[in-house]
Amino acid sequence: MKKKDTSKPLMLYLAESIYLQLIKIKELEPGITNVELIERFLATKEFDEIKKGNFHDSLFSKIKDNNFINQETGIKIPKETIDLLNLQKNTVIKQFQENSETYFAKSSFPLSSSQNAFGLVWRMCETYELWCKEIKREKLIKLNFID
Repeated sequence: MKKKDTSKPLMLYLAESIYLQLIKIKELEPGITNVELIERFLATKEFDEIKKGNFHDSLFSKIKDNNFINQETGIKIPKETIDLLNLQKNTVIKQFQENSETYFAKSSFPLSSSQNAFGLVWRMCETYELWCKEIKREKLIKLNFID
């Protein structure tokens, strides 16, 4: 039986980074809800760096410096993965930007960019926790977004 690959997919690096930032905030303010946690995160310097694309730029730089070899697995990173990371970067920048031009369907009520950002951060946290569960590393789940 083939051993299950439990290395972290590159697409999860951002989700993990955000999750770890949320854990730091939670440690400082143990009583807050996950909703409040994300709201606090959206006001941090770390969020601003992600929003500008700096997280991905740094990741791409590390990948390039390592000759496109995944440091965790020692395996060459396929072009498709790099393309997906670029797509993720562009999506994140678009979802996190301040933009009052997005509207709820069937109304002229603007959809707050913070709602877009909030939803994306929430989904990233759920994805990270589901991955932790999938690879049997439940001890990494500290915020319980999927419960």
